[in-house]
Amino acid sequence: MNLLIFIIIPAVSFFIGVSGIIFNKKNAILILISVELMLLAINFIFLISSVYLDDRIGQIFALLILTVAAAESSIGLGLFVVYYRMQGSISIDSINLMRG
Repeated sequence: MNLLIFIIIPAVSFFIGVSGIIFNKKNAILILISVELMLLAINFIFLISSVYLDDRIGQIFALLILTVAAAESSIGLGLFVVYYRMQGSISIDSINLMRG
């Protein structure tokens, strides 16, 4: 089993997520999706290292990251729904209006 192949795939998906954040500064939904892609790539790395090292700590960290990612996406989407109801569009340019 070649470990390098299993490391390259999540590394590429992580950098796709980073480039999605860097190059897309207008659409908030795509930024949220890019963050989720980065978290899933990190989960994949933890699972690969857990199997390779025959240790369960990587699987525990992957479960913890999955719960944080689920909470982050639900809170983020809830904020987007509220902001859309208030403003009528989701635009990063006018997001500073959410200051209290």
